[in-house]
This record gives sequence, structure tokens and C-alpha cells, in this order.
Amino acid sequence: MKAAETSSKDSLAALAAVIESRLPARGGDPQASYVARLLHKGPDAFLKKIGEEACEVVMAAKDADHGGDKAKIVYEVADLWFHTLVALAHYGLSPADVLAELDRRAGTSGLEEKALRKVQAGQAEPVGSVP
Repeated sequence: MKAAETSSKDSLAALAAVIESRLPARGGDPQASYVARLLHKGPDAFLKKIGEEACEVVMAAKDADHGGDKAKIVYEVADLWFHTLVALAHYGLSPADVLAELDRRAGTSGLEEKALRKVQAGQAEPVGSVP
């Protein structure tokens, strides 16, 4: 594993640990912490933020396509990732769970992965099958 990958995983794990410490069950104080306030308000609050941040990523990317500052994409993705980490903590999940899923998918064609999910959901016939 490259040093940058280790550092990234460590950074995500460290941030996730701080977020988890703000969970209501761990005594997170909504008066003292933005994360605790989001978690205290419940899923509607942080899920709304995820939607807003996802839209801001799209807008920053569209702006970059027309000469805008590409650094804004990084800024908005950081906000999106942050709020996604809040959601993961709320649901008892961690960045390690997401990384494990990405590792599981490594080496699999995205098209194959999507087709397999449809088959598993009963939405399509497997590739090469006869209807």
C-alpha cells in the first residue's frame, strides 16, 4: 500500500472517530458541536445536507467545465464526504466498511457489477441467458 493511501485511510478513520464521539449515545453535545447538532436532529437533517452537498459538487464540476476553479470541486467533495461520514456513524458504519466494499468490487467491470445487482434484485436476466 502506498503512503498516500495509508494516510488517506488514517485521515478518514480519524475523522470518523471524532464524528462517532459526537453521537448522542456517546454524550455528543448539540450546543457545542455541529456534528452533534446534526445527529441530534436525526436523519432528515444530515440526509438533507448530503443532498445539498451532492448538488454543490455537481454545480462546482459544471462551473469547472466552463473555466471555473477546479479547487471548488475538491472543497465540495470534502463537504459531501464529511456529511456522508456523519450518516455512516449514525447507522453504525465506518469508512472501513465502504473501503471493504470498494475492495470487493476491485477488478470487476462496472457494467458487470451493475448487471449483477439487477439480476440479484430480479430486474433483469443474467448476461448470456436465454429468456
